[in-house]
Amino acid sequence: MTKNLKPILLLAAFICFALLGFALYLQHVKQMLPCPLCIMQRYAFAATGLICLVFAFLPRGASCGGAVLGALAALTGAGVAGWHLWVKAHPSVSCGIDPLETSLNKIPTAELLPFLFQADGLCTTEYAPIIGLSIPQWSMFWFLVLAFVLATAGLRRR
Repeated sequence: MTKNLKPILLLAAFICFALLGFALYLQHVKQMLPCPLCIMQRYAFAATGLICLVFAFLPRGASCGGAVLGALAALTGAGVAGWHLWVKAHPSVSCGIDPLETSLNKIPTAELLPFLFQADGLCTTEYAPIIGLSIPQWSMFWFLVLAFVLATAGLRRR
């Protein structure tokens, strides 16, 4: 018998959507333009949140699979955040105005929701830390927390 994962899935979805809301605040209020790697992390948060939200309302037996899928989406985001941190540590490498940005901005979601998914910044731009961490460090933290909680919940049996 599987444990009821609905509260965990809903909490994970809420965290993902709250983080996307905070990203929009930073972009539109604080004028911190998102780079291509930031946008890819937004896609990973959106995917994790949507997976968790959908599986929270599916039959109870499907929730374990949803938690594992959500964990995989979060691990993908952690990989992108890790690459972003590597780029920031090596300023000679840039993901700026290059084919990645051009292709990301041509994806239908970027064209339909440019306020959320359009890359306008450079990955190496330094913004003031938020409570001591950079934006990709915070993303890495949350992706790893989400992946751990979702994987643990999805793989654990009662």
